[in-house]
Amino acid sequence: MYEHRSTPLLPLRKFVHRVVGHVALSALVLVGSLAIGVIGYHVFEGFSWIDSLLNASMILGGMGPVNELHTSAGKFFASFYALFSGVVFLVGAGIIVAPVFHRFIHKFHLEHLGGSGR
Repeated sequence: MYEHRSTPLLPLRKFVHRVVGHVALSALVLVGSLAIGVIGYHVFEGFSWIDSLLNASMILGGMGPVNELHTSAGKFFASFYALFSGVVFLVGAGIIVAPVFHRFIHKFHLEHLGGSGR
């Protein structure tokens, strides 16, 4: 997926395309995670779809739940979903940062090896 350290630096246009693809992949992970939360709150706690969306969005955004949880199943789901959301945040950030970090390291290798680094 990424160029080898002995190959030239990717042109800026292709690099921007790569970053856009990574942002889209991160957004897809976020939307899928949000869907898991919405369905979970709807099924386990019996919230309406809009309340489920609100609670899942708030948990995924790191703000915490809005509505009070009444069932044990809902509380278990909310606790696991909160932990899952933390991991999703890290994964999403990693997906977005990966091409930028790779370009930085690749340019460093080219300069270190005596390449043009452009």
